[in-house]
Amino acid sequence: MMASFVRVARNLFSSSFYSHLLKDRAVAQPATKTIQNAVAQSLSVVRNNITQQIKSKLRSEKQLFFTSSASLFKGYNFRNRRLPVKKAREAYATQNTAVELALNSVVKVFTVSCSPNYLLPWQNKSQRETMGSGFVILGRKILTNAHVVADHTFVLVRKHGCPTKYRAEVKAVGHECDLAILTIENEEFWDGMNPLELGDVPFLQEAVAVVGYPQGGDNISVTKGVVSRVEPTQYVHGASQLMAIQIDAAINPGNSGGPAIMSNKVAGVAFQNLSGAENIGYIIPVPVIKHFISGVEENGKYIGFCSLGLSCQTTENVHLRNHFSMRPDMTGVIVSKINPLSDAYKILKKDDIILSFDGVLLANDGTVPFRNRERITFDHLVSMKKPNEKAVVRVLRDGQEHDLSIILQPIQPLVPVHQFDKLPSYYIFAGLVFVPLTQPYLHEYGEDWYNSSPRRLCERALRELPKKANQQLVILSQVLMDDINAGYERLAELQVLKVNGTEIDNLKHLRQLVQSCNAEFLRIDLDDDRVIVLNYEMAKAATSSILKRHRIPSSVSIDHLDTE
Repeated sequence: MMASFVRVARNLFSSSFYSHLLKDRAVAQPATKTIQNAVAQSLSVVRNNITQQIKSKLRSEKQLFFTSSASLFKGYNFRNRRLPVKKAREAYATQNTAVELALNSVVKVFTVSCSPNYLLPWQNKSQRETMGSGFVILGRKILTNAHVVADHTFVLVRKHGCPTKYRAEVKAVGHECDLAILTIENEEFWDGMNPLELGDVPFLQEAVAVVGYPQGGDNISVTKGVVSRVEPTQYVHGASQLMAIQIDAAINPGNSGGPAIMSNKVAGVAFQNLSGAENIGYIIPVPVIKHFISGVEENGKYIGFCSLGLSCQTTENVHLRNHFSMRPDMTGVIVSKINPLSDAYKILKKDDIILSFDGVLLANDGTVPFRNRERITFDHLVSMKKPNEKAVVRVLRDGQEHDLSIILQPIQPLVPVHQFDKLPSYYIFAGLVFVPLTQPYLHEYGEDWYNSSPRRLCERALRELPKKANQQLVILSQVLMDDINAGYERLAELQVLKVNGTEIDNLKHLRQLVQSCNAEFLRIDLDDDRVIVLNYEMAKAATSSILKRHRIPSSVSIDHLDTE
């Protein structure tokens, strides 16, 4: 720009007219006053001409710069894709609306938590402090993520622009859907707070704004993005498969529990991101949120999400379909396994072909229609059912079609996937530590627990189905060394099968069998054909001294004390 000024001035000062005037002025000292006035007037004219030409040059270059910039960046969003001007305006409006709504709704959650030690189940790990986000909903409640308050011992909440932290109570937690409801009794907190309204599932490329308190600062933050994908996704916290919305806005630690706002309503709750990828975040959609809230309101506590209890195989191979007598117009999936605890176990059979669920046809890959040319797995339809609600399933069995009614229920796996907000169970006898197998127990082997934990236990935890209600896989987790159990220390991490010839159902049953022993010797049969035999009276007497030596307060966990 400065080069333009110098160029204009040089052109003007090099003109023959101005050079002539300067020459005349240099020799005009003896001249008359008239000549001097004429020279001054000429210089004034030249000066005005220079000023006008410089201003004109500035205006033209400024106009050229902004015109070129507008042409260059018009409709571009700096992420290597075109973004229509209308979409850009919507994104800008969404962000402004999100800021206005967030100031009187979004809060920062401070949690003090303490997780149990599953290898030493009578102890807790070190206390830790975490932070997250939340927002006010109808009914004077705060919605946040379950992982923000998991294993909590103390929860505080702070609203925007207020230095005071208020004590909060956790009313309900759904770890499968990673949602939790908080309540605050202090009336001062609710002064000026406005609830956010739940909206609908956004369409692809619709703009959303994620509001919360991510790491890197203490004040509220707003991050905008667009919807990239809507489909069932693995929820990391609860290890469940539920619908989720993928967005290209960054969701960092601290954002969890904050709302994703579209227009003036909540489109979802931020809860996780994709590890190793940039700007790929996930939000919990409104249907899952409403299912969680309505379940808590109707039952007074969180019940869970329903399941058919099936393992199915696709029928994309034409020879497979022909083998099961499927007509060309038929589509569906094959029933491979059925959970014995489900209602479907009494109604469906292995190799049944599920053609439809509640009148919605299943494709050969197990998907159903969803909105405009989108498809999702039919598990979403099942998960949105309420407990004890019936569903009509059309199946093809031996070439004949049947309409069957199945009652849906949440089904617990044989080996629990998580154990948040509860202490682990254990029973100690003669230094032998018995615990029910859980995935959190396997997680104690480290991040690579799938490869580093005992292979046999890991396979059973992931694949084995229960045979009866309240069944547990009980294992001998470790041996607290003493003369009474010398030589048995290498038998740790094996499953317990029988006590004195009786198959055990769970930890409580094992304890009852041990305490009711009336023989001289106690025999415990383990996996891999291993056997432990103890003199019952000597083992019973040694238990108290072993507990004292290892500073263990009780031989049994709190949840079994009532039956002691």
